[in-house]
Amino acid sequence: NAAGAAMAGGAPLVLEASFGGRDKRATAARLKTALGGESGTAAVGELRGLLERVLAPAAGPGGGEAAAEALEWCRCLLSGGEPWDSFVQAVRAYDPATLCGLVWTANFVAYRCRTCGISPCMSLCAECFHQGEHAGHDYNMFRSQAGGACDCGDSNVMREAGFCKRHRIKSNSNVPCVPKDLLMMSELVLPQFIFSLIQHLREGYNEPALDLPSEKDLHKILQVLEPHVSFLEDLTKMGGAMRSVLTQVLTSQQFYKDLSSGVGENACAKKSHEKYLIALKGSGLAFPEDKIACGMQEQGAGTSTLAVQGLAGATATSGQGDSSDEEDQDGSQGVGKRKRVKLSSTTKDQSIMDVLKHKCFLEELLFWTIKYEFPQKMVTFLLNMLPDQDYKIAFTKTFVQHYAFIMKTLKKSHESDTMSNRIVHISVQLFSNEELARQVTEECQLLDIMVTVLLYMMESCLIKSELQDEENSLHVVVNCGEALLKNNTYWPLVSDFINILSHQSVAKKFLEDHGLLVTWMNFVSFFQGMNLNKRELNEHVEFESQTYYAAFAAELEACAQPMWGLLSHCKVRETQEYTRNVVRYCLEALQDWFDAINFVDEPAPNQVTFHLPLHRYFAMFLSKAVKCQELDLDTILPDQEMLMKLMIHPLQIQASLSEIHSNMWVRNGLQIKGQAMTYVQSHFCNSMIDPDIYLLQVCASRLDPDYFISSVFERFKVVDLLTMASQHQNTVLDSEHERSMLEGALTFLVLLLSLRLHLGMTDDEILRAEMVAQLCMNDRTHKNPNPKSGIIPGSLSFESVLSAVADFKAPVFEPGGSMQQGMYTPKAEVWDKEFDPVMVILRTVYRRDVQSAMDRYTAFLKQSGKFPGNPWPPYKKRTPLHPSYKGLIKLLHCKTLHIVLFTLLYKILMDHQNLSEHVLCMVLYLIELGLENSPEQESDEEESAGGQERCHDSWFPGSNLVSNMRHFINYVRVRVPETAPEVKREPPASTSSDGLASSQNSGTAQVFSLVAERRKKFQEIINRNTSEANQVVRPKTSMKWSAPGATPQLTTAILEVKESILSLLIKLHHKLSGKQNSYYPPWLDDVDVLIHPEIPRYSHGDGMTAVERILLKAAVQSRLNKRIIEEICRKVTPPVPPKKISSAEKKTLDKEERRQKARERQQKLLAEFASRQKSFMETAMDVESPDADIAMEVATSEQHVSEAIYDCVICGQSGPSTEDRPTGLVVLLQASSVLGQCRNSTEPKRLPTTEEEQIYPWDTCAALHDVRLTTLQRYFKDSSCLQAVSIGWEGGVYVQTCGHTLHIDCHKSYMESLRNDQVLQGFSVDKGEFTCPLCRQFANSVLPCYPGNNVERSLWQSHSNKCMQDLVQEVEDLQEQLGTFPVSISSETNLSKEMESVMKDIKSTTQKKYTDYSKTPGSPDNDFLFMYSVARTNLELELVHRGGNLCSGGASTAGKRSCLNQLFHVLAMHMRLYSIDSAYNPWRKLTQLSEELPEVPVLYRDVSSLLLIQILTMPQPLHKEHFACIIKVLFTLLYTQALAALSVKCSAEDRMAWKESGALKKNTSSGEKSWEVLLGHVISELSKGKMYEEGETEELTVVNPDSVECYLQQFCLPFLRITSLLQHHLFGGDLPSCQEDEEFTVLASCLGLLPSFQSAHQFTSASCLDWPVPAFDMISQWCSELASFGDRHPDQVKALLIQEPKWDLPRLLQLPENYNTIFQYYHRKTCTVCTKVPKDPAVCLVCGTFVCLKGLCCKQQSYCECVLHSQNCGAGTGIFLLINASVIIIIRGHRFCLWGSVYLDAHGEEDRDLRRGKPLYICKERYKVLEQQWVSHTFDHINKRWGPHYNGL
Repeated sequence: NAAGAAMAGGAPLVLEASFGGRDKRATAARLKTALGGESGTAAVGELRGLLERVLAPAAGPGGGEAAAEALEWCRCLLSGGEPWDSFVQAVRAYDPATLCGLVWTANFVAYRCRTCGISPCMSLCAECFHQGEHAGHDYNMFRSQAGGACDCGDSNVMREAGFCKRHRIKSNSNVPCVPKDLLMMSELVLPQFIFSLIQHLREGYNEPALDLPSEKDLHKILQVLEPHVSFLEDLTKMGGAMRSVLTQVLTSQQFYKDLSSGVGENACAKKSHEKYLIALKGSGLAFPEDKIACGMQEQGAGTSTLAVQGLAGATATSGQGDSSDEEDQDGSQGVGKRKRVKLSSTTKDQSIMDVLKHKCFLEELLFWTIKYEFPQKMVTFLLNMLPDQDYKIAFTKTFVQHYAFIMKTLKKSHESDTMSNRIVHISVQLFSNEELARQVTEECQLLDIMVTVLLYMMESCLIKSELQDEENSLHVVVNCGEALLKNNTYWPLVSDFINILSHQSVAKKFLEDHGLLVTWMNFVSFFQGMNLNKRELNEHVEFESQTYYAAFAAELEACAQPMWGLLSHCKVRETQEYTRNVVRYCLEALQDWFDAINFVDEPAPNQVTFHLPLHRYFAMFLSKAVKCQELDLDTILPDQEMLMKLMIHPLQIQASLSEIHSNMWVRNGLQIKGQAMTYVQSHFCNSMIDPDIYLLQVCASRLDPDYFISSVFERFKVVDLLTMASQHQNTVLDSEHERSMLEGALTFLVLLLSLRLHLGMTDDEILRAEMVAQLCMNDRTHKNPNPKSGIIPGSLSFESVLSAVADFKAPVFEPGGSMQQGMYTPKAEVWDKEFDPVMVILRTVYRRDVQSAMDRYTAFLKQSGKFPGNPWPPYKKRTPLHPSYKGLIKLLHCKTLHIVLFTLLYKILMDHQNLSEHVLCMVLYLIELGLENSPEQESDEEESAGGQERCHDSWFPGSNLVSNMRHFINYVRVRVPETAPEVKREPPASTSSDGLASSQNSGTAQVFSLVAERRKKFQEIINRNTSEANQVVRPKTSMKWSAPGATPQLTTAILEVKESILSLLIKLHHKLSGKQNSYYPPWLDDVDVLIHPEIPRYSHGDGMTAVERILLKAAVQSRLNKRIIEEICRKVTPPVPPKKISSAEKKTLDKEERRQKARERQQKLLAEFASRQKSFMETAMDVESPDADIAMEVATSEQHVSEAIYDCVICGQSGPSTEDRPTGLVVLLQASSVLGQCRNSTEPKRLPTTEEEQIYPWDTCAALHDVRLTTLQRYFKDSSCLQAVSIGWEGGVYVQTCGHTLHIDCHKSYMESLRNDQVLQGFSVDKGEFTCPLCRQFANSVLPCYPGNNVERSLWQSHSNKCMQDLVQEVEDLQEQLGTFPVSISSETNLSKEMESVMKDIKSTTQKKYTDYSKTPGSPDNDFLFMYSVARTNLELELVHRGGNLCSGGASTAGKRSCLNQLFHVLAMHMRLYSIDSAYNPWRKLTQLSEELPEVPVLYRDVSSLLLIQILTMPQPLHKEHFACIIKVLFTLLYTQALAALSVKCSAEDRMAWKESGALKKNTSSGEKSWEVLLGHVISELSKGKMYEEGETEELTVVNPDSVECYLQQFCLPFLRITSLLQHHLFGGDLPSCQEDEEFTVLASCLGLLPSFQSAHQFTSASCLDWPVPAFDMISQWCSELASFGDRHPDQVKALLIQEPKWDLPRLLQLPENYNTIFQYYHRKTCTVCTKVPKDPAVCLVCGTFVCLKGLCCKQQSYCECVLHSQNCGAGTGIFLLINASVIIIIRGHRFCLWGSVYLDAHGEEDRDLRRGKPLYICKERYKVLEQQWVSHTFDHINKRWGPHYNGL
């Protein structure tokens, strides 16, 4: 490498003066030629000088331009003066790329295919995925958390079959060799370029002073360097040829030495080198003084590589000693008062932690990357280089070398989350490759480094453990409150560790290395006993710490997952050695732990830790050893004493679980319940409770059974309860907790004895059992029939087991009901044969799940006819025990257990307190387990065990349950309180001892005490002197082992018992059945029973069945038992319990208890409600004195009977609504733009999924109405325009009610109390929101009820006889009396005040832009328009809810829920405040011939609007006859409009024809009622104007009389529908139902337009007309208005004619079948404002607008885009589909809620956040429901989880 050598020589700088001005490209070309030619060395020097000048770190301003200039130079030089693009092409041609290697950052969407992957971390970019063949594979799409890179083409990570087309070709051979001169310049330029980058980084870095973050400065530097790094990134993308040059530059030690060591004479370089040394020192990478010496020698050894201590200033540093203790600085921030513990630093290998030497650019570049906390750009560049194999190895080694430094930086970082992600982004690429991981492990001590770094990291947050011995404990644990644990800062390191342990070769090294195992156990012991809970006994704890989740996460991630990783490599016999190693070091660590906490034999009371990772390591490796490695268990188990210690803490956890569920820990707050649940929760259970129970099973199988059983009852604190006496004193437990603790102890024993998870079940059996348990609790979706870690859906057996045990139920859909997902439900045979209550109990997080499983079981038995009553949990046969654990059976055959069982059976029979059905159930279960697992023959070996033993066990002769069952016990001596019933009886004189005792027939009795028994066994095991032991065992009465505070009035009584277990069982059967002699041995009738005892009729049933089953099994096992059972049945004596309880009651006791609790809860709620109500009553009732009450009563009795009576849901009184105390309806006012979304096409719009499809809102109802109003306002007087149309299509106010009423004053006090209520509500009381006190429906206002008669009024007269003219006149007169109505405004009554306030509410419901349409803001016309439009909006919406027509008839959809009647009163009262100038009164225009005025021609006016104006300006209540009159008059106008619209549609010749045929018939009698005549007249009148002049418009296809008639009817129908609804609301009466084709006639007759109903065939719409003045004159007048307008504005005259309204119902956009269609288009779509791809894109399902959720770029005045859009598009209601989550969110005003997803996967499940990334398909039913809720405005009522969005969405 001559060029390199010349460079090192540092040739003189050849700089011509004119050089700078010369053309860059020419210079470059010249240099390139020179380099190739003779004068190479000189050219090198010149090049070098040029580069130094160009690349010098630019100081001061202008840095940006300088950088751009420098890059421009580099491009020219690299390409040797060629154009850059052609150079890029040239280099690409030599790319031998077989790997994709595309690097992506967080939130990128990638794919993972499990079928093709070798490593679980395998991932593909979308392009490679779609080009590979993965159809039918198990793949999913995922959103990258930390970033990643595409593995396509890398056969280490994935199978070649999955490679895409591009990376399939193995193209090593056919790529030509790279010509030397192509990259020659690159090899010279790049070293200096990279060095300049490093210089920039050195320059920019300043050690943060006093830990104040200088992030801003760092950020600045990075921005300046952005173009440099991007340039490098572009180089990497040129392919393999360029990458290998870069690799060479980055890894060459020579280049680094020459440029970087700061030796040359260049001052700039020196300065930068110094900064570099300072940075190293500041990173705490300096040795303590004693190490300095060796550092010096190392440097003197002639190499110029630097020992990183920067010993240039060695003497200066020596004073500071070890400055690396960042702990001291954080010490002050230690959490709480706990003092941090600092370990001596011997544990860590100093060289790993503190030494860094940089020998090449790559190493220093990584150093700065870390220092700058992993800038994204740098990370991407470093990863982009990975396809180069040499680089990959070099980089991995460098990364490992910097590992400790990474950890230190991470710990200090303020952005640890981002940094973690970036670290993992890199490490997952390096460590997922087994070959690479193995190489680094061997060459760079990867494992040592990782373990040491983890250990070191955790050491910074240790505190003294307070477990067991608070004062003297030497054990230290991590403090879960530290940020390190709370924020999971450790996870990148742990996840790397787990990742490398997944490689067999690496894990083997770990398991073989004793030193590493010791260190690792040391690490694990930091978590042993963390997060200790102490039971609060007095006060409730004031601060509930939430750190427990950090503790569970830490144990799972840092201890359990590495453990599972290691276990996965211990699957075969050959790996026995590994297990022995782990077990050995684990036991050593445990022994150290017991010593450190000073543990002797009793655990400290009232404290528990759920974290025993050492125990769990020990247990899981034992389990593996027996299951897979055929190791003999006894060879690896410790001695008995150690086993006794080992069992203590796991047992303590089991007892504490029971205590927590018995509410003994309530004072510790909710978090302790949280811990108990997390411990058994699906993600944790098989790393927590399962190993604990397994460990206890191992201990139990090896320890003395009597000792074990008595330990259990003592731990559960129920020893005192186990006495035959009916009363006892428990010194350690309150009596209210006794029952549940006893249940807990027995349930635990059942679990312990029946679980086989680690005792012999195969993996498939375990999977099946787990799945059955989950399915029995509840139907499950596919993703979680069993979410235990280690068993992932998609594992091969998962699907087959699932289909074996469960049936798929497709999602059923109940409209308005809850969203359902596709569920799996257990098959019938599973309930029949496999339902295992024990497994269910083990796996339930909530106790209610057990109940749920039992309820489902009960339902199955009823349904299949197997058992009608309330069944007990069935007994399930177990898989056989593995021979290593046979000792477990001894527990079932030990006297202690039999005494307990006997005692409990006796107590249950005698109805002692604190026993339950559950206790009995568990007792029977244990007996049955004992019978199922009895030792082969009834042995006598116990007899010979020695006399000393016998004296304690005088209860039973042997220890076999089968024989002990028949053993009769005659007398028992008990200690009882003096008050007990037993004391009255005279004891037999012969016995004289205390404690629980029984007298054998001889009459002598011995003591039996569980605790004493346990102590004795313990001491025997510990090998003390036997004489001592005896003293302890036989306590004298004086030193009875009760607590010192116990009340001493105990006296001795002897009970005559004379029962055996068998006789007790038979009597229990009688007791349960409620009949004497109910048990009859079945074998007496049918001997076969004994030969085939497995009879189906015994497998399901209640307690009686269980007893029968047990007796049968006992009889089968022993002839003696059979005989004794027969004897007992012959001479049965009824038991005499102290208090009689019939069995039926006994059975219902448990149910009663549950009911009782439910009743109490209800009582409590009612009481609370009543007290609330009372406080309202008190505030509300002060108003009225008693006299007022009497007066009211008198008044009501006189009043009219039909007055409406309302119930107030707050104070509960009924009465009319009065002016002083008005009643109101609870209403919800909401602005709505649903109507505006109607389109006049029947085809619903689709959501655009390509650039071509766009949605324009031109054809929506709202847009067209808007255009019309604006046009009118251009030509006519404003005030008349504002009465010619309705608004409210957009932002109209919709009023709905739940139908409940309340006094308005009660409501006010209710609101007051809500305001003072501190409870978090989902609504804002300040905005007037509340929930209806009765039905809890959301509401925000109260609509006053108008005092007066009910709807069915006397005004319902039949058609009056007044003639039309009179009525017209009356209507006009009534309109003139303005402002006078029953409630005179002058006297401000409460009612009118309320009406005003509700009107204010209505106005403020919608935005100002939807109420102001006049040209002069604030004009009264505006209010007038707004008010009648509110009525219009509500009528139109009701019509929409009825499906757009009234064919279905019937009462209003909501019946009593309609509030339109009350709403009209409120609107009418306000409308009448605005006088209509009589000259402009539209009524005149319709009923009199008059002169013209400059206002909107009548034919341009919207008839429905006129109707509402007329009705609402009349005095209320309105008379029916006036209503009918108004309708008739308006119908004439409507009809004329229809004719005019029709005439415009005809062709000219048709018009002529109609005109003539009409003229002929004009003078006939019925001329005014014939459409032909009228049409002819309209045409002739309109021809006078310029109406028909310009070109033809669209024509009616056929113009025959039928189609004309049909057109006219269709034109009039919308008006008739609105009118009929209005009539229905004002006057009551049902709407008739009809067929669609007769809707017109039915509605017309209902409205009284059809005088007498004619037969249908000759019916014409014209026959409904009833003209107030001669028709032709009227029409002429109306048409002349148009004609004169047409003269002035011929272009508009036709456009403004009212067209036939054909609106389709409002619909949401149609969505594509497959979600991927939406996702692929929108998730990459850029935001229109900032042209970046938004982080959370969303799309509006109403109009298809693309918005950024929470996007700051689109924020306007503190409103984010979704909120803004919801206001503009839906007047406050928005429905958005979140593209990246597939869920829909609803925004309603200031609240929002997650609605759910309308896309489900093949199993009918949602995939929120696309976590699983399976293909999703539209669920049409769900989408219907969403649309339904939108149209009916019921989002607020149906969705429950609302929260405020603070405009941030």
